[in-house]
Amino acid sequence: MMDFRAPTAIIEQNAEAVAYLTRNLSDPRAGRTEVERLIEQLGNAVVRYPDWHPILTAPAPQGGAHSHLSELDAYRELDHTTEFVRGFVTCPYSDAAADRLVDAVNKIEGLHARRLDEPLYADSAYPVVVTATGVVLEADGTIRSRDALAWFVRHMADAAENARVGETWWNIRSHILGAPGGARSSLFVNQNTGVHMRRILEAMNNSGMFGPILESSLDMLSSKKRDAISETLIRTAVRNWDKESETFEFEMRGETCMASVRDTWNDDMELSVRIRIREHDLNVSGFYYPKDGRVTYGDPTGRREVAEKFL
Repeated sequence: MMDFRAPTAIIEQNAEAVAYLTRNLSDPRAGRTEVERLIEQLGNAVVRYPDWHPILTAPAPQGGAHSHLSELDAYRELDHTTEFVRGFVTCPYSDAAADRLVDAVNKIEGLHARRLDEPLYADSAYPVVVTATGVVLEADGTIRSRDALAWFVRHMADAAENARVGETWWNIRSHILGAPGGARSSLFVNQNTGVHMRRILEAMNNSGMFGPILESSLDMLSSKKRDAISETLIRTAVRNWDKESETFEFEMRGETCMASVRDTWNDDMELSVRIRIREHDLNVSGFYYPKDGRVTYGDPTGRREVAEKFL
């Protein structure tokens, strides 16, 4: 897992926003000036909002969790959209669609929509800017810590009512931090805020308010360790395979492993291998190549306590 470097991400995201919103314009220089003005007003360009962001929660406070703008009725006129920390610009090709979007958004408390005079994306588009008016940015371009924490806590508390399991930080951090982001921070929240969010989530999970904790992502382990876990289990499954049964069990390090092995193409060139320990404790899948003993695999998922037995 690579470290998240905010300065690099800012440069890349803003450059992509400028390129995307000006590439089809007859006057790209004027378009660039407009995008740079939007970055000053709305913050840096981003990939995806955290689930607690007002741009997602304000249009549907009773509608459950949403992770994408397209899931919300208020934004049904979206077309060619670029997202920023405080809001987004979208460029429908219909003048009427742009008006409908402005009217719908301006009925929602905490949001404001306006038409732009300068074209963006294409000369024939009608750009609309939507802003979450309550989002205040810190000097580093991220959302003010106390606001982000309050919105996050409110969102998680609302989710508890219908929750069946508690999700670990590693399972849902991208939904909490937004993207681009890393293990503790993103372009929406700095490391100080992200660390507090993780502690709050862990306290909520430990209280039992969401139900039993479900572990899935093993990203807290290094890629070298995740690789070792997958390779160890796949090779062990192949060694224990009788070359006839598609499913079987084997014991390893105190765990009963359910395995399935099959000849992918029935030519003894590639074996498809899956190993499972109980329902969610550990899952590994990949391929074994008998000719040279090579193994390929995806990332394992499951509980850290179980996974680390196979290091």
